[in-house]
Amino acid sequence: MSSSHPTVEFASHRWADWRSPDFARLDPQRTVAVLPLGATEQHGPHLPLSVDTVLVEGVLSAALAQLSTTDPVLVLPTQSVGLSTEHTAFAGTLSLSPQTTLQLWLDLAASVARAGVKKLLLFNAHGGHVGLMDVAAREMRGQFGLTVFSSHWYQLPLGEAMAAFSEPEQRFGVHAGDVETSMMLALQPERVDMAQARRFASASEVRAAQYTLLGDGRSAKLGWHMQDYNPHGAAGDAAAATRAKGERLVQQSAAQLVRLLRELVAFEPLKV
Repeated sequence: MSSSHPTVEFASHRWADWRSPDFARLDPQRTVAVLPLGATEQHGPHLPLSVDTVLVEGVLSAALAQLSTTDPVLVLPTQSVGLSTEHTAFAGTLSLSPQTTLQLWLDLAASVARAGVKKLLLFNAHGGHVGLMDVAAREMRGQFGLTVFSSHWYQLPLGEAMAAFSEPEQRFGVHAGDVETSMMLALQPERVDMAQARRFASASEVRAAQYTLLGDGRSAKLGWHMQDYNPHGAAGDAAAATRAKGERLVQQSAAQLVRLLRELVAFEPLKV
């Protein structure tokens, strides 16, 4: 799709670094805003509360380093507190209500629309946001006319980087296991206590062995809180984590995010 707007140089891809008059220069047909969604919640005895925020920022930072100054992408401030009610049995977890979280995201989307930007990517690192993101994206479309896509770093095509983790780990290591611990070793190793890392068995493994439909991961979805999986607040083999696996995963996630962002730039906004 061609555009009559002149090419804009992005000295920074961070929304907050721009001045208000700068937005008048943006091409509304091509510019993509990104809303990073993290969390502040317990991640077992070996990881800090900031894991999801560190991961979404780490992948984004690696991706932004690969963008050119002419890629029309602006990243909004990372949301470091969100919907984490499934972890509230554990000390330190911060959570907004579903209503507050949804309204916060909608208010930010309204601000994006007022700035003349038509396309928004919700980019997430916290599994507890998935259902609400579906609702939010449709509301943003209906209320503000935005073209909204949602994405989670862990659902991007990660190929060999994810193949380094065992199939059971990919299925059952849903929280503070090998994957997240490896990525934290790559991004903030000083905040990982590997002496506390172990294999945290998940109750979903038992359910999968005992029940054909309740345990297949598709036919019926459990409304769970983290203590229902493991009393230590983690699920997965954190003891198997390595920095090398985490570094490959961060870089592959970033490369796929760059690809996604460039496809979004080329994607024509939906008609209002």
